[in-house]
Amino acid sequence: MTTSTFTVTGMTCQHCVSSVTEEVSEIPGVTDVAVTLDDGSLVVTSEQPLDRAAVSAAVDEAGYQLA
Repeated sequence: MTTSTFTVTGMTCQHCVSSVTEEVSEIPGVTDVAVTLDDGSLVVTSEQPLDRAAVSAAVDEAGYQLA
């Protein structure tokens, strides 16, 4: 298992957190996603190291961006 931490910009509410969590959870190999609204942190636990582009694409799909 590996853990990666990212910062998401543009989130303003709990719905934002839910959207990001849902999209990132769909990345193959992801086992856990934790999003904190206050500081925009996104902590992803996965079976293998994640490609930043895959995480960025998932966050983009939710309507936000990685910092």
